[in-house]
Amino acid sequence: MSTITVFCHSGCAREHKPADYHASVLENLPFVYKMTVQQGNILTAETVAELTTGMTKRQVSFLLGTPLLSDFFHQDRWDYVYTIRRGHLPMEKHYLTLHFQDEVLVKIAGDVKPNAQPAVTRETPKSTIVTVPDYETQPGALTRGLKALGLEPKQ
Repeated sequence: MSTITVFCHSGCAREHKPADYHASVLENLPFVYKMTVQQGNILTAETVAELTTGMTKRQVSFLLGTPLLSDFFHQDRWDYVYTIRRGHLPMEKHYLTLHFQDEVLVKIAGDVKPNAQPAVTRETPKSTIVTVPDYETQPGALTRGLKALGLEPKQ
């Protein structure tokens, strides 16, 4: 293999990109659309408020889903991670660590805090009745044009 071929192949194998790396010059312009990217288990204050010590692993799994990170050496510790990047805004990261003892939840730690109001005492939303008026047909542009010319379209 020639020296040029080795240099060409090794140039593409760079693992770490520089801190000022951008895929495109236009990437950070405000009018360029960047889609929202979510990863991990969605962690909200409402779901964390429903967690209580004494729940079984199965109940926690039903509420939050299976943990994103599982450690073979610490099977009584579940780590949930949720990240979301909305457009050009910085990435939000949320962590939740649950500790179990004898298959029962004993400790909850993380940066997602439950609402100050317990889930049981929150009011359920009241139903709202909306009255929608009957549909009235509007004449189209062609019908209005024919009427303006004095020609009535056939119904």
